Amino acid sequence: MDVVALLRVSTKGQGESGLGLDAQREYIQQSAKANGWNIVNEYIDVGVSGSVHPLERPAASKAFATGLPVVVAKLDRLSRDVEHIAGLMKRANFKVASMPKASTMELHIYAMLAQQEREFIAQRTKDGLKALANRADAGDIEAQAKIDKRNAGRAAAHKAHTYKIAQQANKQAALARAEDYASHIKAAMFDKVSTLKGLAEWLNTKGIASPKGVVGSWQAVQVSRLLSKLDIKFP
Repeated sequence: MDVVALLRVSTKGQGESGLGLDAQREYIQQSAKANGWNIVNEYIDVGVSGSVHPLERPAASKAFATGLPVVVAKLDRLSRDVEHIAGLMKRANFKVASMPKASTMELHIYAMLAQQEREFIAQRTKDGLKALANRADAGDIEAQAKIDKRNAGRAAAHKAHTYKIAQQANKQAALARAEDYASHIKAAMFDKVSTLKGLAEWLNTKGIASPKGVVGSWQAVQVSRLLSKLDIKFP
């Protein structure tokens, strides 16, 4: 029987629960060999959370669109949401390499138990943090140190995320400025400007600010650098 393999990791690194791409691939290949499945293609979603519906993921949607049975290493590689699993059971054909003989009902029950356990873990974590905070408020130095360490970690993660967003914003702004300069240079060329000195004078006359934000400061050497950066052939 022809099948397609579907792999997923939530990060570009190893992936959740230590189950990286190589481990998933090994699971699927061993199960395929034992059950007589012929893997005709492989689809991989990287950096996609298990909370996203499989049919809304780039690779998974393509895998199911083939119409062939889709094989995943473990059920959580398909989804961590019991509603997703239940819906797919009605709309698509999939198999789980770690339990290839499981019936539809067994897979549904397993998904329900897995989701319930995740909810229990989340609640235990919440309760544990609350107890830790209470101990810290009561003067427990060790508890306060743990909270400080956790807060520092969260602050560092937030700072890194904020820095990444700022970098992206700066990059977009730089691209926008580059496009503006390119349009100005093309306009100058349309006005028959043919020398670097002439282009600098044209920019100054038009009141166009330099990359440093200064109006009237353009010189031939600055113009030359800008042309090189924008990869514009002039004149």
